[in-house]
Amino acid sequence: MSEYAASVVAETIESKPDCKLGLPTGSTPIGMYKNLIQFDLDWSNVKTFNLDEYENISHAHPESYHMYMRKNLFSHVNLKEKNIHFPNNEYDKTIKAEGNLDLTILGIGHNGHIAFNEPGSALTSKTRKVKLAEETIQANSRFFKTVDEVPKHAFTMGLQTIRESKRIILIASGSDKWDILDECFNGNVTTDRPASMLQVHPKIEVFYAS
Repeated sequence: MSEYAASVVAETIESKPDCKLGLPTGSTPIGMYKNLIQFDLDWSNVKTFNLDEYENISHAHPESYHMYMRKNLFSHVNLKEKNIHFPNNEYDKTIKAEGNLDLTILGIGHNGHIAFNEPGSALTSKTRKVKLAEETIQANSRFFKTVDEVPKHAFTMGLQTIRESKRIILIASGSDKWDILDECFNGNVTTDRPASMLQVHPKIEVFYAS
């Protein structure tokens, strides 16, 4: 799964050197990044747009998504600093001006969230600040010393921006993700399970590793 996802990113960069990538964080994509940095690629014209970032956390904090990306990808490739993007007030406008994302890699939460679009998020939602669900806070507490240290709010790319990506690959690992994948991709499209909206995307692939 990780090797395939990395190969798709590599092929996208090779075929379109100035491509726009939507990139995830979390434990599942680490294998993809490890594989990806083994490719001899020119990242100098690539632009990256991360899916989310916690509110009120220093970029230097070991559990910030800025630091995650530097550790797992940015410090290993010749990506230009000016081409690295994280959610801000101009995010949707910037992405739209770039012609939308060429490829977005997604993970999925136990409650069906993608990025930090929690259940109840509108299909037309834009980049915004969101309150994290208690289930998400508990799941992310494994990265912090205590659950109290986990930020309660975050900034996330909206569902509409994700939906407008030209190609999407969703990766999930672990037996604890199987049920939510089944619900999201074999059940009805509903805001109760945000990932379910991906069913109608014209170019999506879903990969699961137990």
